[in-house]
Amino acid sequence: MGALAALNPFFWKYRGRLALGFLFVFLTNAFAVFAPVVIGEGVNVLQDAYTRFLAPINQGSDPMEVFANARLEAPPTLSALGEWLGWSPATENISSKDELIRFVGLIAGLQALLYMLAYLMKGIFSFMTRQTIIVMSRLIEYDLKEAIYDQYQRLPMAFYKQNATGDLMNRISEDVSKVRMYLGPAVMYGLTLVTMMFLTIGVMLRIDATLTLWSLAPLPFMSWGVYKVSARIHARSDAVQSQQSLLSAQVQQFFSGIRILAAHRREQRAFERFQGAADEYKFRTLDLVKVDAMFMPIIVMLVGLSTILTIYVGGLRVFSGDLQLGHIFQFVFYVNLLTWPFASVGWVTSLVQKASASQQRINAFLDVEPAIANTAPDSHDVEGSIAFRKVGLTYPDSGIRALEDISFELEAGQTLAIIGRTGSGKTTLAQLVARLQDPTDGTVEIDGIPLQDLHLPSLRGGIGYVPQDVFLFSDTIANNIAFGVDGATMAEIEQAARDADVHDDIAGFPDGYQTLLGERGVNLSGGQKQRISIARAILRKPHILIFDDCLSAVDTETEAVILGNLRRIMEGRTAILVSHRVSTVRAADLILVLDEGRIVEQGQHEALIERDGMYAELNRKQQPVVD
Repeated sequence: MGALAALNPFFWKYRGRLALGFLFVFLTNAFAVFAPVVIGEGVNVLQDAYTRFLAPINQGSDPMEVFANARLEAPPTLSALGEWLGWSPATENISSKDELIRFVGLIAGLQALLYMLAYLMKGIFSFMTRQTIIVMSRLIEYDLKEAIYDQYQRLPMAFYKQNATGDLMNRISEDVSKVRMYLGPAVMYGLTLVTMMFLTIGVMLRIDATLTLWSLAPLPFMSWGVYKVSARIHARSDAVQSQQSLLSAQVQQFFSGIRILAAHRREQRAFERFQGAADEYKFRTLDLVKVDAMFMPIIVMLVGLSTILTIYVGGLRVFSGDLQLGHIFQFVFYVNLLTWPFASVGWVTSLVQKASASQQRINAFLDVEPAIANTAPDSHDVEGSIAFRKVGLTYPDSGIRALEDISFELEAGQTLAIIGRTGSGKTTLAQLVARLQDPTDGTVEIDGIPLQDLHLPSLRGGIGYVPQDVFLFSDTIANNIAFGVDGATMAEIEQAARDADVHDDIAGFPDGYQTLLGERGVNLSGGQKQRISIARAILRKPHILIFDDCLSAVDTETEAVILGNLRRIMEGRTAILVSHRVSTVRAADLILVLDEGRIVEQGQHEALIERDGMYAELNRKQQPVVD
């Protein structure tokens, strides 16, 4: 239960619903326990009428003598109700068999009404129980998912490199669902078990302690048996869920890479792998079904045994004069009332165990302190000057030294270009500006303020970032472009698309800007995806624009058009261009040439060409070959 203690603040938040739930559970069980009392008392009245009147008459006794000074009392509950209403449901005027039958019929009808009323009230309070405890569990489920999602957004990029997306999704869906089963059903049935046992066993002991012990003797074995079966069921359920996740991931992977499968003619091989995974899923499911089939037979067998013991031992007690016949009926009802509470002991225990394991997994994420946190209370309007002072970065997960001793200054409104070979640290440097990561050495300043002292939402709100790995949502093209701007007009969206040189492509689609994109923009070319991503950043009109190798998938002619538009857009704004093409960076105010995480050259295009170093070599290699 240690991990589940993290849920206590949620219980306190909804303490009003929880308290009402406690009350409704008690009232539900109180009326459930009262109903068999009515049945037992009714049977006792019938037995009394038969023993005192009908049996002697049937055996030949004089009816006048039998009915002389006769008095037949109504059952205690009906008498108490009658006394409260100012009416005494008892008579001394029974003088014939017909009058006896009418009186007993009246008593039976009133007892039936009481029984129906008891179950009506039980149903009402049972409904109210679910409207409090189960609804509370759904509200906490919502709050918990919200807390997890909020935490996911606060965690650094390194976190997502260390954890699989499927695992993150599983914790916010499957794990939270298992925790909800503890918050709702486990709490509700746990309370039901306690209150039902307290009320029912209390009434049974008042009637007859000996019969109570015999009646309840098999039920602890039922709890133990259900617990054992539930443990096996949940172990096999986990195996089924694990295989189902594997099967779903495999299918998703095959469908995402369908073009690769077709190009390499591996459809049959993919089908065989799917078939093998599906067969394993089938075998695990059938194994689960076999164990699940033991659940109800155990309950039915042991409840039947309790019923047999109740009737046998109760019959002996009736013959000895220690009990009335109606009490046996009551005990049979009580045994059945206690069946589910006793059976639920194992089930609830298993729910709590699974919820504890799931909450432990959730806590492992919720307890992570974000490495990048907002510590500045006041917002800041970003102007755009950037300074790196002896900045270094070592990735904590791999220990790789990505950047070493990076120092430069850039005034607001200037353009910085970063060029270098693959793996030289270009993207890492750009991410430091947006504070997607923090340096392990040195400081990064914007407007002369260290990034750690800047208001994080203001910082990122003032930056337009086009990542190297373009991500588009399964939504319309218009909504993808307007993703970072609330209330953007179609005119603004179209202008951003024109500036990114993608408007004509979009206009050529049958639905234009309302074209729905597939997963990650699968129905677009790489160049189209990059240009839509550029349009998304342009539309925000930020003070700092970061383009992380976002023109790699377009041809040089399109690149020239986009760069021409960007020069107009970037006027008065700070821009960072990350690229491996010299043609992209040649007009920048400052060019950094990176190699193995270090600045090996810096300056403007002409000066770097004259230096005849690494930059000049890259320029020569990228010149078109003339035959």
